Amino acid sequence: MNTVETLLMVGEGGKQNPMINVVFMVGMIGVMYFFLIRPQMKRAKEQKEFSNSTNVGDMIVTTAGIHGKIVKIDDGTLSLEVDRNTILKIDKSAVSMEMTAALRKKMDAAPKA
Repeated sequence: MNTVETLLMVGEGGKQNPMINVVFMVGMIGVMYFFLIRPQMKRAKEQKEFSNSTNVGDMIVTTAGIHGKIVKIDDGTLSLEVDRNTILKIDKSAVSMEMTAALRKKMDAAPKA
């Protein structure tokens, strides 16, 4: 007999094989890992790589929606120029990868004057 058939067989007295519960639990954990945990870890890794790849002079958007230009990079912080002589000090993790990509796409699509 096949292992799967053995697991799915009904035991003596018409009772369900208790191994079926273990198979379903392992299956549920596998589904949760591949559909929830793994994509979240991938997104966090991409966000960290993006924030580490920013350079002085880049235009960025923060998660709060503040637009600015990077003028200085320290260990974990950025100095962001939002207007002339107005510099904000923000954490690197406050840079939004999605909003910055949208800003760059918009700037590339704008006609050059």
